[in-house]
Amino acid sequence: MPKIKTSKTTAKRFKITASGKILRRKATRGHRKTIKSAARKRAYSLEHPASGADVANIKKVLGV
Repeated sequence: MPKIKTSKTTAKRFKITASGKILRRKATRGHRKTIKSAARKRAYSLEHPASGADVANIKKVLGV
């Protein structure tokens, strides 16, 4: 059976930690930064865990 190819767009958007958790970036961080507070902009820069409902699909697309 052939290997499943990794979706490169998904590989660029998500990161898998050593313990197996999937991290993602937050949306709405690219523009209109003068309106957002400094604390809000710092929160956008961090990586957050992916939703539990999405984990199975993300792992399948990544080939994990």
